[in-house]
Amino acid sequence: MIEILLSPTSTRDILTQISDHLDGHIEERWGEYTMTIDNANALGKITYIPFDWGVNLLDFDIKFHKEFILKIEAEKYNPIRFIYNLKGSFAHRLEAQKVERKTQQFQSVIFANKSDGINYLHFPKNEKLQINFIQITRKEFLKKRTTDVSTLNKKLYEVFVDTDYENRFLHYGELNLKMADDVKSIRNIKTKGMLRILKIEAKIYEILSLHIQQHNRQNSGEKLPKSISKQDLKTIKKICNLIEKEPSKQYSLDQLSIEYGLSQAKLQNGFKFLYKRTVTEFIRHIRLEQARNLIKTTDLNISQVVYTIGFTSRSYFSKIFKEKFNISPNEFKKQIVSKVEI
Repeated sequence: MIEILLSPTSTRDILTQISDHLDGHIEERWGEYTMTIDNANALGKITYIPFDWGVNLLDFDIKFHKEFILKIEAEKYNPIRFIYNLKGSFAHRLEAQKVERKTQQFQSVIFANKSDGINYLHFPKNEKLQINFIQITRKEFLKKRTTDVSTLNKKLYEVFVDTDYENRFLHYGELNLKMADDVKSIRNIKTKGMLRILKIEAKIYEILSLHIQQHNRQNSGEKLPKSISKQDLKTIKKICNLIEKEPSKQYSLDQLSIEYGLSQAKLQNGFKFLYKRTVTEFIRHIRLEQARNLIKTTDLNISQVVYTIGFTSRSYFSKIFKEKFNISPNEFKKQIVSKVEI
């Protein structure tokens, strides 16, 4: 096990100091800093993107070939960190704690340290990691005109206004599969330049809101439904991913129940818990979203779109499309065509 001491004055310092210790290589493009590495220490990349008002992203997509502990001093750079673990696992503790706690896949942790503290992040050997760090410098963030931390629950409010770093804060989140979708979607952003950064920033604020919502739920004592285990939810997440990947496939509640070994009641309760929709409503939602995307990005006519996404009735498709988007498919297509012509 190798310990690396970091003494950053900014998030970019964290990236630079990690790179120096592990012999990585940093490149900057459109304000996005990426450290790539392929040596005896690790394989993969760590990305840093700074945004306005003290918000930034530190994104790990890496496999360490050795067991590392990052010891991050809090004296000079001491943000609130909102961390979500998309893949793999890691352990964390504050210096005041004697025992570290493991954060598994799809779980989160929020922490802030005292000014004289050290944060310990313990990464395993030979495990693929995808970890999303949102970091907020409190003094800068509070200057933002639209920031109103008074609307937060008491515990989070006290953390945000603690700009002298007098207190510690630590919160471990439960399984959160909705956050996985938003974290994953950042990796699917293909645009370049300023547009890319703006899209990523929008997603960062969505993820931040999910962290806050989860903290509110746990703080109020809300638990997972008793009838559904964490493993059940992970299985349901696999089903959701399949539907998103192949929306045109004909699914039935009975077939999904048999294939994945979950009762129909568990399937329905799981979908409602994760997406506030029944299985049928979720499938319809995904198909309509894909239909709108196909109309925007392809030359397919409406009938071709209908059959491509798995519907058999054009009239039914037109009805539910208008109910969802407040415009008929034909009118939507005309709008797209007219914009292109202009």
